[in-house]
Amino acid sequence: MHTTLIVIHLLIVLALIGVVMLQRSEGGALGIGGGGGGGFMSNRGTANVLTRATALLATGFFITSLLLSILAGWRPAGPTLINPNAPTTINPAGPTILDQLQKNQPKGPQVPQSK
Repeated sequence: MHTTLIVIHLLIVLALIGVVMLQRSEGGALGIGGGGGGGFMSNRGTANVLTRATALLATGFFITSLLLSILAGWRPAGPTLINPNAPTTINPAGPTILDQLQKNQPKGPQVPQSK
């Protein structure tokens, strides 16, 4: 399910990029794009369709992003390239850094033993 959701998310991202690139620029940023008459975006109805499509795709993007983040939190940590022998379950109540530091401390002064 995780892989399927990633594929859907990527398809939405690509469609969103395409729809945004098709829209006519209204800001006049640096005088590029959006000028001139005629062409694909000459009709106001087409602009409304692209605006609605952008809103729907953006909603789908946010929903799939949230679902992917929720699934990533539930997925057990498996072996990685860095640590291939990692356990497959997460232990949230494991030892803390302070416990590990105390474990590595010597118990007390060591008295040399002579023979």
